[in-house]
This record gives sequence, structure tokens and C-alpha cells, in this order.
Amino acid sequence: MKSVKPGFLAVALLVFLAVPPALVAQSRVALTPKFASEFGETPPPDKGLASNSVTDIRFLNGTVWVATGNGLSRTSDNGLTWESFGEKHGLGKGGVSALAVTDSIIWVATAFDTVTKDAGKLPAGGGLSYSTDGGETWVHVPQPGATPVQNVTYDIALLGHTVWITSWGGGLRKSEDRGQTWEVVTPDTFLFDPLGNLNHRAFSVIAVDSTLWVGTAKGVNRSDDGGKTWVNFNHQNQLHPISGNFVVALAHQRWNGHDRIWAATVETTSETGDTTEFRGVSWTDDNGETWQTALRGQFAHNFAFDDSVVYVCTDSGLYRSVDLGKTWYRYGEIQDASSGERFWSTEFYGAGVDAQHRLWAGGGDGLVMTADNGNTWHIFRSFVPTGRNGEVRTYAYPNPFSPARHNVLGGEGHVRFQYNTTRPTRVTLRIYDFAMQRVATVVEGKERPVPGDYSEVWNGRNEAGQVVANGVYFYRLDLEGEGSYWGKLIILD
Repeated sequence: MKSVKPGFLAVALLVFLAVPPALVAQSRVALTPKFASEFGETPPPDKGLASNSVTDIRFLNGTVWVATGNGLSRTSDNGLTWESFGEKHGLGKGGVSALAVTDSIIWVATAFDTVTKDAGKLPAGGGLSYSTDGGETWVHVPQPGATPVQNVTYDIALLGHTVWITSWGGGLRKSEDRGQTWEVVTPDTFLFDPLGNLNHRAFSVIAVDSTLWVGTAKGVNRSDDGGKTWVNFNHQNQLHPISGNFVVALAHQRWNGHDRIWAATVETTSETGDTTEFRGVSWTDDNGETWQTALRGQFAHNFAFDDSVVYVCTDSGLYRSVDLGKTWYRYGEIQDASSGERFWSTEFYGAGVDAQHRLWAGGGDGLVMTADNGNTWHIFRSFVPTGRNGEVRTYAYPNPFSPARHNVLGGEGHVRFQYNTTRPTRVTLRIYDFAMQRVATVVEGKERPVPGDYSEVWNGRNEAGQVVANGVYFYRLDLEGEGSYWGKLIILD
């Protein structure tokens, strides 16, 4: 299964023709892993979910592992408590861009934004880390390739004792010694096109039994002999092809003795000139010889399965099919059954189904879980508790806030105001401009009968229903019987 952080993928889609692959001259490159002991005593995991940007979800022996934009998180009590790992624990710099979890080893790749002199901000690979003791200690491996810039590892697969990775500038690589050396493997032995070939741009990889599947900027590739020979399937070389050649995710579904390979496929019309390509999902039941397609027009990021049931994470929502892709249902508004809080985004990047058949899914506004097919939901979020340990009583996030880009739901963006109460109270929250003229009333006299941590949400519109202009705004939080608290919010589109 695969997930690509949206920002990094957007850059890749724009420039995958312009930047040559960072493939070194030697076929095997030696790196120096850094063991946790080299950094001194490893600190304990941080408390709480690492970030509200969730890109992938895996399960192992009752533990839920969550890849986020600020590190790796886990819970062993169904989300009641969370522990998180980051750079200080032995992971690489940045957010998690790829995750693989097995009984014997956990592999994590990270990525971050860096500023270059000539090209401005570009994504960079933070390397890989692995743990053989369930996350208690980590070994870090530098990003393989000539440079980490434009060389993000998007996916990881384990085939026997070999780890396979797909890296933007580094192509497809494998290591048989836990990252001490890496070998470049290019799936170009079938229909090689030296002029327009983009098959070295690898994004997704899965291992199914002894077969390796790799998604690139030129289709889906299959190897049945550990990468020695390949078959390539693209939109132009089959009668019943994938929907588009840019393959950002792959997944394997098995039910009742049947096997199906799924792919998230995006059009490359600007490069191929083929206007019949389109974005959507593609699947094959015969090892790639023929493909079927669905969800035309949807940008898919990831897949999850519960026996024959299929879930697809897309930019426009979370989809479900109970008839193997013939028809699809998109989940509507997601609201926490206990707190009443909503999931303020349509974008989903990662999903998974645990052993109890509960669906977990995440995107840019946190993590959600349902045990009853979406009738009730639980929402898990990362936030800094207010009013304790010297923290402020209220804050807004994201800040700066873009009404056009942040937490978009129903065509509107949303910003959250976090606060806490110490007694039963009523809450009023108002927004003011720089001249201290009232812009909007978010809530007025809202009952909060139980002390705790809460948040209110604003859509960035004034009382006339218009999106407010860019600038500095102030907000006032009134807690009846506790006092008034001020904060500042920057609107920046």
C-alpha cells in the first residue's frame, strides 16, 4: 500500500520531466547507518498524536501505526493514548513519506522541504529508519542517491530479506543489508523507449508473495524474478489499459482465494499527448494482462480492504465499494459521536481496516475511525493542551490561515480555535479586524457543561457571508465565570 504526501507529489507532477534522475554511476552505493546509541540515550516517545496530517495507517498485533506530517505515531488502546517518534528518536528529518510494518521490522522514510539557490523550495528525502524491537530503538540510514533534494522516498516494500524503495530522484532501489548498501534497479527491460521513457520515475511498490509490482511515471511494472526482468503495462500498450500512466499508489486485495491489484492512476496527457488518459483507479484480476477502471476524475491517494470491500482515499472524500468496484459510495459529513466535532476536510490520504473490521482513515484534519460502517465516528487529533504547563489559554490553527486551502469542506476553508475550560461555562467567540471592528461572531453563549479541552471553528467569512480580506485579525474568547482571552490570527491566501 502506498501514500504520497500531497505537497511533495504536486512538485513531482510538475517537474518529473525537467530534473534528471539522481542515479549514481556505481550500481551499489554504501551508506553509514546511525544507531540509536550514537545519539546517546534515546528519549521516551512523545505523548499524543504527532500531527493532524495523516498519510498512512498500518496495524500489527493490536497496535495502530500512523504516518503523519510530523513523525510516526502509535496507539495500543484504540486511540485513548498515543505515543510518537521523531528525529530525536532516530527517525529522519521531516514528515513520514513511507511506512512498512511487519512482525520483525518497521521501516520509515521521511521528507521535508528545503530551499535551493536556483529553484527555490523543493522537497528533500530525510532518509530511512528501521526498528527491530517494535519502535523502542531506531537505526537511521541516510537518503540513498547523489543528493537528497528532489529525492523523496515515497514507498517501501519488503520481499524476503530485501527492502525495496521508490524514490523520486533515486528511482527504484533495493537493499539486502538493511540499508548499508543500495542497488539501483530500473524496470526498463520491456518496451524500452530511450526518448520518452519515464519508467525510472518510481513512486509506488508492493510485494505480493514472490511478485514485485512497481508504479512509475510510465505505468505499472511487474517482476516475477526479484527485479531481473520486467513487464510494463501502460495506457498505450494494452487494449484494456490503466486509466493513466502516472501510478502514485498500488495495493493488493485478497478475498476468498482471489487476488486483485489496485492502482491509483493519473493522466500524463501533457507529456504523451494522449487525451484518452484520465485520473481514477485501475485494477487487474489477471496479473496485469487486462485492467478495469473506476472513479473517473478522482485523484486517489491510497486503498484499504476488508475482505471483498474496497476503500479508496481521494481528494474529494473517502469512497467505499461492496461489489468489487461496480458501484461506489462516498461517505458524507464525518462528526465525532461524543464531542460533536467535525472532520473539516474532504481530502483523505491514508486508510486501513484492523482485525476488528474497524475502518481507520486520515487526511489533513486528523484521524477518524468507525466500527459500524460510518454510522458513528471517532475523531483523533493532535493539539497542544491550553492553560496548563505555562501554555496560553487559547490559540488558533492553522495560523496563518488560508480560507481557500486549509481544511476545505463544502467549498469553504476552516480555522480552529483551541481552548480549555475549568468549570461549567458558556462560550462566546468573536473576530475583529485591525481597527477592532467586529467581523464575525463564531459562537455566542454556547454551553460547555463539562470542564475540558474544546475548539470552535470559523469559515473565514464576515457577518455578510463574504470571505475576509488578507490581513491581521484578532479574536476574543469569553468564558463566563473565567474571563476573556485574546489571540491573533493572520489571514493569507
